[in-house]
Amino acid sequence: MEHMSPRLRAFLSEPMGDKDIGWVDGVSHELAINLVTKGFSKAYILLGQFLLMHKDEAEFQRWIVGCCGATECEARTSARCLGEWCACFL
Repeated sequence: MEHMSPRLRAFLSEPMGDKDIGWVDGVSHELAINLVTKGFSKAYILLGQFLLMHKDEAEFQRWIVGCCGATECEARTSARCLGEWCACFL
């Protein structure tokens, strides 16, 4: 299995519930501020956007970079985090 960061492991360890956006692996403090400003204050709201994109990690990455100012690394990491969560819980 690929290396899993402690933050990703923590995120995947339980259902999402009402976690703030900062719990999503790959979401930095700066990106969290940008996301909250755009209405994505909770992890489940960001997950909804990911699901609207049919769990297409590449499409989600383009969206979060273009609309929310994520770096390529943040985009890749957050997309992987949400994809992994879906694989575990959906």
